[in-house]
Formats: sequence, C-alpha cells, structure tokens
Amino acid sequence: MSTISQWQLRAAFAARLSQMYGQEVPAYTTLVDVSREVNEDVLRARGADAERLGSISRVTAERHGAIRVGTPRELEQVARVFAALGMHPVGFYDLREAAASAVPVVSTAFRPVDGEELARNPFRVFTSMLTPADPRFFTPDLRARLETFLAGRELFPPELLALADRAAAERELPQQEAERFLRLAVQAFELSSEPVDRAWYQELERVSAVAADIGGVRSTHINHLTPRVLDIDELYRRMTDRGIEMIDTIQGPPAWKGPDVLLRQTSFRALAEPRAMRLADGSVESGALRVRFGEVEARGIALTRKGRSLYDDLLGRVDEQASRSPAEARGEVARAVWEQHMPGSEEELAAQGLAYFTYVRAEGRPRDGGGPPAGLTELVRQGWVSAEPIVYEDFLPRSAAGIFQSNLSGEGTRDNDQEGAAYDAAWLSGAIGRDVLDPYALYAQQQDRSLARVARELGLTDALG
Repeated sequence: MSTISQWQLRAAFAARLSQMYGQEVPAYTTLVDVSREVNEDVLRARGADAERLGSISRVTAERHGAIRVGTPRELEQVARVFAALGMHPVGFYDLREAAASAVPVVSTAFRPVDGEELARNPFRVFTSMLTPADPRFFTPDLRARLETFLAGRELFPPELLALADRAAAERELPQQEAERFLRLAVQAFELSSEPVDRAWYQELERVSAVAADIGGVRSTHINHLTPRVLDIDELYRRMTDRGIEMIDTIQGPPAWKGPDVLLRQTSFRALAEPRAMRLADGSVESGALRVRFGEVEARGIALTRKGRSLYDDLLGRVDEQASRSPAEARGEVARAVWEQHMPGSEEELAAQGLAYFTYVRAEGRPRDGGGPPAGLTELVRQGWVSAEPIVYEDFLPRSAAGIFQSNLSGEGTRDNDQEGAAYDAAWLSGAIGRDVLDPYALYAQQQDRSLARVARELGLTDALG
C-alpha cells in the first residue's frame, strides 16, 4: 500500500484549505489570482534576481494561515494536528502588548524548520490563543463563564487526533488514512453553520471582536489565508483598481531602494458574512459577522537579534517623526528613516552582522596562486565564498496586531489599571507540551552549518563567523 509523507500531507492540506477558503471567501480567490499575475510580471522583469528569496514555484505555492483557539487544551490539540504535517511551534508573540486595540491573545506559528522541508512546502499557521485570565480584559465573572463555555466544546474529533498522532510518530500515513485525515482536518477549520448565540457573542464583542470570534462560537475556523507576492505595493494597487477595499497601510518595513528585510503584510478588509443568530427566546434569524479577511505578504531577509534591534529602533524613530509631522505620509517618513540608517546592500547587512545568510564556496573562481584569506568578509569580497540570504519565515507582532486592528469593528475595552496576566514562551511550551522554538536559533544554526562546511572545503583551521 502506498503511503503519503508528512511534507506531502502538508502540501495537500495547504492546497485543500486554500480551495475551501476560496469557496467561502471569493475575494480570496481574486487575491490569489492577482498575486500570481504580479509574481509572473516581476519574474519577467527581474529574471533570476526575482528568485533570490525563493524559487517562483515555492513562492507561488506558499501560504500561511491563521487560526484562533480558546484554551491551552485546544492549543495542545491543534499542535498535534500540525505535528502530523511536520510543523513545529516557532516563536512567541504577545499581541496584547503589540496592539492599541483590545486583542487579548498570545500566539505562536507552526511551521517546518528544516531547510529542505521549507523548500518542499513552507506552509505555516499563525495560531492565537485567548487569554481569559488577563483581568485587563475579562472580569472574574466573565472569565468564569467564558472558561465554562470553552471547556464544553470540541474543536477536533478524536479520530482526527488519533490519525495526527500516528502521522507524527510514523512520519507518513497509508493513502486511505491520509485521505481521511485530510478530510477531517479541513472540516475542522470550515466556517460552521451552527447558529451563534447573539447575546453571548455581543457581550464578548464589547470586550474585543477577537475574543468574540474565538469564544463566542462553538467551533474554530480559518481566519485568513495568505499568499506570498514579490511586489506587495503593485498588488495593493491592482487590488484597489479591481474595487476591493484594502486596509489603509502595508504593515512592516517601507518600500525602499535597499534589500527587503523581514516581512511586509497587508489585507483586504474583513467582509460581512451571513451567519445564523440565535436570540434569547430560542428563535433563529439571519445576521452577519465581519471577522475574516484576505491577507497577503512579501518576505525579506531574516535579521539577527542585532538587526532586529535596529529595525525596532527605526520603527520608534518613524513613530516619533510621524507624530511631529502628521500631514506627512507615514510611508515617506519611514522611507527617509530607512535610507538614512539601514544598510543599503546585502553585503553591508552581512558585514555588520545584521542579517542571516548561508555561505557556499564559489564556483569557477580564477586561480591566482594565493590561498584563501582568514576572515569571512574578505572571503566574500575576494570571491572565494558567496552569500545567499536566508528568507524570514516568521512573523512580526506589531504587524500582526496592525492587521488584526485594521479589520476590527471596534476598539473594545481594556482596563490598564489592572496587572496583566503573565504569559511567555516557557508558559506556552508547557501548555502545548512541546518546546516553542527560538527562530533566531534556527536561523543561526542554518548559517553556522554553512560556515562550517565552507571552512572544511577551503581547508581553513579557524572557525568562520
């Protein structure tokens, strides 16, 4: 009997989820079509340079999804589902602190971590968990009722979890079981037709629209699905020209003449979708909820901790200058700050230790009788070694919060006189029952392995780095 490997399960799940979401949210299909058109145009215009941060086949297939769960138990279960697909929790994101609006969630991202697995299919899912224990958002009474509600629902059927555990343990599934797993997994993230308790939903919505979307219903659903595009500014223009309402900004670094770093994101606005609403007297009437949207992303080079510190500092400068000159477009302010303070080439980013690269021995270097120099910078400068940028595979909490905020129907409520509940990566690891991995460590390992290989190939005795 033929078997389906984890990466094939991951690719099939991403494709089926995309098909399902396109049927539920037709504007998403438009977003995918426009992304593909832009990518084809960029490839024609830039040639091989367009694929410097990933082959066009990878970029075209690439997706990240976003889901929201309510409890540590639900988060542990969804981790089992993604483990079946070779996806691990990477990074801790506290959107409570990143958002001006009430966004009472902490998050991680499930994704492949091995370079070969990422190249095969880099599907990732940004997964947020509600924080009912945070008194800034939830009173003791509301917290108790919310936790009781969440404890009484089942998001993932036992059969799905059993198949997921088998796939994770064996790293594959027989074809028939794989088909069953995929069907159940996609169904778990479909939008439910079950009526929503209007009074309960609205009570949570007064706290936070995100809280209502998580804790106001008896199921979960894919909140958005995100294709990757090579020119997000051009995509934004084309979507607007098609009459699709986009959010006001592109989150993340500005468009500028230097290298793309980290992540830029934007979306079309959340659409009013028909939902059945149950009233206090038990009757059901038609209503609408505005919770799902279509996001798109452009990925750049992964920054080191030093590079990320510079990025955060530049964001602070942009905030300060934009507040002093509100009439000036924020994008122009950001571009000017970037061009003044951010290195303008990959070579400078590498030399200053601001970004991650993989290093390979250069092919066809003319022999001049001399041996290779000792330092990495000189090895690159003299053509002994070439540097390939490592693509940023993760997320930015401020950008994620900005996307969430741009699609909320209201600001919600937040009592800043209260002490916030403590959540961190260690707590999240315990809740999931598996380590939440450090993205910086993953990028550093990838870079260090390449440096060790280059040193061996060139016969260097001193470590590079």
